[in-house]
Amino acid sequence: MFFIDTLEVQGLGNRSYLVGGSTSAVAVDPPRDIDRVMAAAARRGVRIALVAETHLHNDYVTGGLELARVSGARYLVPTGASVSFEHTSVDDGDTVALDEGLALRAVATPGHTPHHTSYVLEQDGQAVAAFTGGSLLIGTVGRPDLVEPRLTEQLARAQHASAHRLADQLDDAVRLLPTHGFGSFCSSSQAEGDTTTIGAERRANEALVKDVDTFVAEMLAGLDDVPAYYTHMGPVNAAGPAPVDLTPPRQADAEQISERLAAGEWVVDLRNRVAFSEGHVAGSFNFEGEGKLATYLAWLIPWGKPVTLLAETPEQLADAQRELTRVGIDRPAAAATGGPHAWVRDPGRLASFPRARFADLADARESGKELGKDLVVLDVRRDSERANGYIDGSVHIPIHQLPDRTGEVPPGQVWVHCASGMRAAIAASLLDAVGRVVIAVDDGFDAASDAGLTLTQPLQHMRDEQTVERGLPVNDTEESSGSTA
Repeated sequence: MFFIDTLEVQGLGNRSYLVGGSTSAVAVDPPRDIDRVMAAAARRGVRIALVAETHLHNDYVTGGLELARVSGARYLVPTGASVSFEHTSVDDGDTVALDEGLALRAVATPGHTPHHTSYVLEQDGQAVAAFTGGSLLIGTVGRPDLVEPRLTEQLARAQHASAHRLADQLDDAVRLLPTHGFGSFCSSSQAEGDTTTIGAERRANEALVKDVDTFVAEMLAGLDDVPAYYTHMGPVNAAGPAPVDLTPPRQADAEQISERLAAGEWVVDLRNRVAFSEGHVAGSFNFEGEGKLATYLAWLIPWGKPVTLLAETPEQLADAQRELTRVGIDRPAAAATGGPHAWVRDPGRLASFPRARFADLADARESGKELGKDLVVLDVRRDSERANGYIDGSVHIPIHQLPDRTGEVPPGQVWVHCASGMRAAIAASLLDAVGRVVIAVDDGFDAASDAGLTLTQPLQHMRDEQTVERGLPVNDTEESSGSTA
């Protein structure tokens, strides 16, 4: 018998796995906070005998080296991953005993990285599960453009070949257990679902149902933005990450918070966007602790900039601190808990800004026309989202570019929106901090059309132009709609 425990890292859209038998286990692609893995092993009553990396990660700092050191496990790293610490190199076809009747077999699956390796769990010589890291995911594959731009097409073709290699080797019933694909930007497209098998992927995965040329062309055309902090993850993982320190950070009072803001440091308020909009420390930024905190804070903050965290409770602060260590933001410069009235010297000088719906924006636009006043609609979604439709006349600056481009936002009252409200809240806080009059649209983008706002669809316009070029009539009765992705 064997067990497979899944450890979700929801903020980053990843999973790691603890897999074993009656006495021993392997941790596959463990997160930086290894105490979660060790606790899972303790609950199972097994020792961690192996730690296995599928590849040198670009989207998070691994806990593999520290877990191997603490547990005494053998640390399996694919041959070809240039690392500077002691490990056991793994080549294609290598088999490592795990427990009685259980073994891991390495399968070279290049594509996400040149050295990427999947691990097949075998029970009595029969494959029962495959840990595919950033290779074959649910419905898609890992993106091939995170290593070197000149290798992207080559790696995309390798991804197609690797997906077919897994499908050819494994039976339909084998469980497929990837690391990426649950919201991670390491996925080449949005993955759907939580569980799958080789058989299910054989029928539906884009890498297995399309020929290589079609697959590569569509994948390369659909690649989205890469979070800026990815640049730092690979080198940290190659050098060998240091152990994490999750002890509470130094506490800051109102005077110290003010001094840190004056020094140009980042003060990040972890409260939900409703509470932040109603009252916050002027100059602070709102990254919700319950949202994609690590992804967006690490993406936007200048790397290495000191950060002070403001939280409602010690538990909220501890959760955020844990999440940030996973992307290399190891120690907050300071922290404070409680509420905004305790974080400022004069509670009467808290900053605030309104929240609204798309229906309110439609009304404001109409009123503005009657009064001869203009308002600015700022769309902070990514390019790929905007390509599916946008509010006519809106200004577009993706959220990850906004810190360097606030000066490009036209003068006037700024109504900022995204697809659902979370990124709009971040953007509103960035603009509020530099003194702009801002309203955060806290609404799903589908509501924009329902509110009567005119949407432009670039993709439809391109199709119409191509239709005209072929001498065919344009269908202008098709309704516009927006993406909520």
